[in-house]
Amino acid sequence: MIPRVLVLLALAAGPALAQDPLADQARMLFQPIPATPPELTGNPSSPAKVELGKMLFFEPRLSASHAISCNSCHNLGLGGADAEPTSLGHRWQHGGRNAPTVLNAVFNTAQFWDGRAKDLEQQAGGPMLNPVEMASPATHVVEQLKGIPGYAPAFKRAFPDKPDPITLANVQKAIAVFEATLITPDAPFDRFLSGETAALSAKQKAGLALFIEKGCAACHNGINVGGGMYAPFGVVEKPGGDFLPPGDKGRFEVTHTPSDEYVFKVPTLRNIALTAPYFHTGQSWDLRQAVAVMGASQIGAELTADEVDRITEFLTSLTGRQPEVVYPVLPPSVASTPRPQP
Repeated sequence: MIPRVLVLLALAAGPALAQDPLADQARMLFQPIPATPPELTGNPSSPAKVELGKMLFFEPRLSASHAISCNSCHNLGLGGADAEPTSLGHRWQHGGRNAPTVLNAVFNTAQFWDGRAKDLEQQAGGPMLNPVEMASPATHVVEQLKGIPGYAPAFKRAFPDKPDPITLANVQKAIAVFEATLITPDAPFDRFLSGETAALSAKQKAGLALFIEKGCAACHNGINVGGGMYAPFGVVEKPGGDFLPPGDKGRFEVTHTPSDEYVFKVPTLRNIALTAPYFHTGQSWDLRQAVAVMGASQIGAELTADEVDRITEFLTSLTGRQPEVVYPVLPPSVASTPRPQP
């Protein structure tokens, strides 16, 4: 007979996590997204800094045309992406790669498809200065914000120890702190990992089992179900020019190391059902197709239609609670504010 005290302790501890072998296996590979955002190394958060970062994230006047903001390509109503193969930038130019989601990007090992930015802070400066994207030179970013009087007190609140707080570095710090809040906890898969075995349907569990068994989890693992490593696109079989154009050599363009040709950061699969089109080229609009392509190119598996269906169904369980962001009221331009460029 089990002693009564042990029964009471077991009840108080809640349901045991070790009663589902699939969940046990999954917990060795994945972690749930926490309920609260992480702190950034060397860039402490504060309510004032988060609020300023939100303003800047939605601020179109950071672009030369005054028409493009961070939210243009990382639309928070579209899963943190923009539902375009490649994003539209300055003077109707298109970027070279599909815009990755900003949601949960704080958990990635690096930023951009080629990992050229080590963190969110470094990444935040890239699009502003890129002539194809927002096309604002570094000096103009500061000139623009100093030309909008309402930003001076917002920067002073966010960086109270700085005598001249409106700098490009502080713009990047504020945007990064805001972006770090854009996490999506409480997905069915998170609840499953936390012990709620009924959070996944039978078909989703079957898909998870296949996802692990077939080897998908070798690259797509951790808290972000991806985003933690680099891998060649086409480990077993090249997926074809539409998905892997020969002119884009991926991480090789950063490292110039021959073994990095056609290597890309493994994307997060969090909220993947919300962020079509897929791949760095944005050439697949069908999640089922993307699963089949990855099966053939990365693990050498010709997945059956039923296997594709089950894995795709599992991927829908990665959609978490979306951030609820109140659109900020931005300070107005005045007569002396720098004007948009045509």
